[in-house]
Amino acid sequence: MSALELKIPPPLVTLCTGLLMWLLAKLLPLASFRLPLQTLLSVLALIAGTGLIAVSVALFIRARTTIEPTRPGRAAVLVVSGFNRISRNPMYLGMLLWLLAWALWLGNLPALAGLPLFVLYMNRFQISLEERFLAEKFGQQYEDYRARVRRWL
Repeated sequence: MSALELKIPPPLVTLCTGLLMWLLAKLLPLASFRLPLQTLLSVLALIAGTGLIAVSVALFIRARTTIEPTRPGRAAVLVVSGFNRISRNPMYLGMLLWLLAWALWLGNLPALAGLPLFVLYMNRFQISLEERFLAEKFGQQYEDYRARVRRWL
């Protein structure tokens, strides 16, 4: 297990990524861009991300299972309904949408680099370990779910 696996809560990873994006936008202002309806697109991405997260958290609470991402071993139930039918990680997808909203708001090309960096970090240090815990705990039920639902989208 790596020193970073499950150590930094995903909301903090999202915040740090957002700060990096802001810093890149400040350091490289010549790489700014404007799109038609850019502000509206930013707000829509923010709303979509918030909706994904809120509905997913509500489903986990209703299922009486943990939403604590640094302790996946505490999962009591495998949630496969709601947005979890189309993504195994709708809360992280919501956070990615928040970062997309931020990138659009900043209107800066280098800031967009935060999006794949977030995905790479989450895949390596959060999701892969969560998947190992879930496979161990839920066995074939998780493997069947994993076979039919993609990690992100």
